[in-house]
Amino acid sequence: MTEPADIERVWDIVEHAGVGMLTTRFAGGLRSRPVEPRPERKSGVIRIVTDVRGLKDNEIERLPDVGFVVIDPSGKAYLSITAQARVTRDPAMAEAIWRKSDDMWWSDPNDPNVRIIVLTPSRAELWDGPSSLVVTAFEMAKAHITGEKPNLGENRKKTVELR
Repeated sequence: MTEPADIERVWDIVEHAGVGMLTTRFAGGLRSRPVEPRPERKSGVIRIVTDVRGLKDNEIERLPDVGFVVIDPSGKAYLSITAQARVTRDPAMAEAIWRKSDDMWWSDPNDPNVRIIVLTPSRAELWDGPSSLVVTAFEMAKAHITGEKPNLGENRKKTVELR
Protein backbone atom coordinates (compact mmCIF):
# COMPACT_ATOMS: atom_id res chain seq x y z
CA MET A 1 0.00 0.00 0.00
CA THR A 2 1.27 3.45 -0.89
CA GLU A 3 1.78 5.79 2.04
CA PRO A 4 0.79 9.46 1.67
CA ALA A 5 4.35 10.43 2.68
CA ASP A 6 5.71 8.49 -0.30
CA ILE A 7 3.41 10.33 -2.68
CA GLU A 8 4.51 13.63 -1.16
CA ARG A 9 8.17 12.56 -1.55
CA VAL A 10 7.61 11.88 -5.26
CA TRP A 11 6.13 15.33 -5.79
CA ASP A 12 8.91 16.95 -3.73
CA ILE A 13 11.52 15.38 -6.01
CA VAL A 14 9.73 16.43 -9.21
CA GLU A 15 9.29 19.97 -7.88
CA HIS A 16 12.98 20.16 -6.96
CA ALA A 17 14.22 18.83 -10.30
CA GLY A 18 15.13 21.44 -12.85
CA VAL A 19 15.27 18.97 -15.71
CA GLY A 20 14.07 15.44 -16.37
CA MET A 21 14.27 12.97 -19.22
CA LEU A 22 11.05 12.20 -21.11
CA THR A 23 11.05 8.86 -22.95
CA THR A 24 8.64 8.15 -25.78
CA ARG A 25 8.33 5.15 -28.07
CA PHE A 26 8.65 5.07 -31.85
CA ALA A 27 8.84 2.31 -34.47
CA GLY A 28 12.60 1.98 -33.96
CA GLY A 29 12.56 1.82 -30.15
CA LEU A 30 12.74 4.42 -27.41
CA ARG A 31 13.72 8.09 -27.58
CA SER A 32 14.59 10.26 -24.56
CA ARG A 33 15.00 14.00 -24.41
CA PRO A 34 15.58 16.54 -21.64
CA VAL A 35 12.56 18.58 -20.59
CA GLU A 36 11.74 21.05 -17.84
CA PRO A 37 8.84 19.79 -15.70
CA ARG A 38 6.13 22.10 -14.38
CA PRO A 39 4.54 19.89 -11.72
CA GLU A 40 1.11 20.61 -10.32
CA ARG A 41 0.85 18.51 -7.20
CA LYS A 42 -2.73 19.53 -6.46
CA SER A 43 -4.03 18.39 -9.85
CA GLY A 44 -1.64 15.44 -10.05
CA VAL A 45 -0.10 16.33 -13.41
CA ILE A 46 3.24 17.41 -14.78
CA ARG A 47 3.16 19.92 -17.60
CA ILE A 48 5.99 20.51 -20.05
CA VAL A 49 6.27 23.37 -22.53
CA THR A 50 7.41 21.97 -25.85
CA ASP A 51 7.61 22.71 -29.56
CA VAL A 52 5.37 21.23 -32.22
CA ARG A 53 8.34 20.92 -34.60
CA GLY A 54 9.62 17.75 -32.97
CA LEU A 55 8.79 14.07 -33.18
CA LYS A 56 7.40 13.67 -29.68
CA ASP A 57 3.90 14.90 -30.58
CA ASN A 58 3.37 12.12 -33.11
CA GLU A 59 5.01 9.55 -30.86
CA ILE A 60 2.77 10.50 -27.93
CA GLU A 61 -0.35 10.51 -30.08
CA ARG A 62 0.44 7.01 -31.35
CA LEU A 63 1.70 5.58 -28.02
CA PRO A 64 0.76 7.78 -25.02
CA ASP A 65 2.53 5.62 -22.39
CA VAL A 66 5.74 7.45 -21.51
CA GLY A 67 8.53 7.36 -18.97
CA PHE A 68 9.80 10.39 -17.10
CA VAL A 69 13.01 10.24 -15.06
CA VAL A 70 14.30 12.85 -12.62
CA ILE A 71 17.30 12.87 -10.34
CA ASP A 72 17.78 14.98 -7.24
CA PRO A 73 21.56 14.79 -6.73
CA SER A 74 21.53 16.80 -3.51
CA GLY A 75 18.87 14.57 -1.99
CA LYS A 76 20.36 11.37 -3.47
CA ALA A 77 16.94 10.52 -4.91
CA TYR A 78 16.18 8.86 -8.22
CA LEU A 79 12.70 8.73 -9.66
CA SER A 80 11.26 6.89 -12.65
CA ILE A 81 7.65 7.79 -13.43
CA THR A 82 5.22 5.89 -15.65
CA ALA A 83 2.65 8.25 -17.12
CA GLN A 84 0.05 8.81 -19.80
CA ALA A 85 0.86 11.79 -21.97
CA ARG A 86 -1.17 14.03 -24.19
CA VAL A 87 -0.15 17.05 -26.23
CA THR A 88 -2.30 20.16 -26.41
CA ARG A 89 -2.18 23.63 -27.90
CA ASP A 90 -3.47 25.82 -25.10
CA PRO A 91 -2.05 29.36 -24.93
CA ALA A 92 -3.81 30.05 -21.61
CA MET A 93 -2.23 26.97 -20.02
CA ALA A 94 1.12 27.91 -21.55
CA GLU A 95 0.85 31.40 -20.08
CA ALA A 96 0.00 29.99 -16.64
CA ILE A 97 3.19 27.87 -16.53
CA TRP A 98 5.44 30.12 -18.66
CA ARG A 99 8.94 30.85 -17.37
CA LYS A 100 11.41 33.48 -18.45
CA SER A 101 13.65 30.73 -19.87
CA ASP A 102 10.89 29.85 -22.37
CA ASP A 103 11.53 33.20 -24.06
CA MET A 104 14.75 31.71 -25.48
CA TRP A 105 12.73 29.30 -27.63
CA TRP A 106 9.45 31.06 -28.40
CA SER A 107 8.19 34.62 -28.70
CA ASP A 108 5.47 34.14 -26.07
CA PRO A 109 2.83 31.62 -24.92
CA ASN A 110 0.75 32.44 -28.01
CA ASP A 111 3.54 31.36 -30.40
CA PRO A 112 1.93 28.93 -32.88
CA ASN A 113 4.71 26.39 -32.25
CA VAL A 114 4.15 26.16 -28.47
CA ARG A 115 2.54 22.98 -27.21
CA ILE A 116 2.02 21.60 -23.72
CA ILE A 117 2.67 17.98 -22.87
CA VAL A 118 0.48 16.95 -19.96
CA LEU A 119 1.74 13.92 -18.06
CA THR A 120 -0.65 12.07 -15.78
CA PRO A 121 1.56 9.87 -13.62
CA SER A 122 0.26 6.48 -12.56
CA ARG A 123 3.26 4.96 -10.82
CA ALA A 124 6.72 5.97 -9.66
CA GLU A 125 9.76 3.91 -8.80
CA LEU A 126 11.63 5.81 -6.11
CA TRP A 127 15.16 5.12 -4.97
CA ASP A 128 16.31 7.05 -1.92
CA GLY A 129 20.01 6.70 -1.32
CA PRO A 130 22.36 7.61 1.50
CA SER A 131 22.39 11.29 2.33
CA SER A 132 26.10 11.87 2.78
CA LEU A 133 28.91 11.52 0.25
CA VAL A 134 31.41 11.27 3.11
CA VAL A 135 29.56 8.30 4.62
CA THR A 136 29.29 6.66 1.22
CA ALA A 137 33.01 7.09 0.53
CA PHE A 138 33.94 5.77 3.97
CA GLU A 139 31.65 2.74 3.69
CA MET A 140 32.89 1.91 0.19
CA ALA A 141 36.52 2.10 1.33
CA LYS A 142 35.74 -0.02 4.41
CA ALA A 143 33.96 -2.61 2.25
CA HIS A 144 36.95 -2.78 -0.07
CA ILE A 145 39.27 -3.49 2.84
CA THR A 146 37.02 -5.88 4.80
CA GLY A 147 35.23 -7.55 1.89
CA GLU A 148 31.88 -6.90 3.61
CA LYS A 149 28.91 -5.24 2.01
CA PRO A 150 28.96 -1.44 2.64
CA ASN A 151 26.38 -0.02 5.05
CA LEU A 152 25.05 2.89 3.05
CA GLY A 153 22.27 3.74 5.43
CA GLU A 154 18.78 4.06 4.12
CA ASN A 155 18.87 2.95 0.55
CA ARG A 156 15.44 1.91 -0.47
CA LYS A 157 13.38 1.36 -3.55
CA LYS A 158 9.64 1.87 -3.39
CA THR A 159 6.88 1.60 -5.91
CA VAL A 160 4.49 4.48 -5.38
CA GLU A 161 1.01 4.29 -6.89
CA LEU A 162 -0.07 7.78 -7.88
CA ARG A 163 -3.64 7.07 -9.03
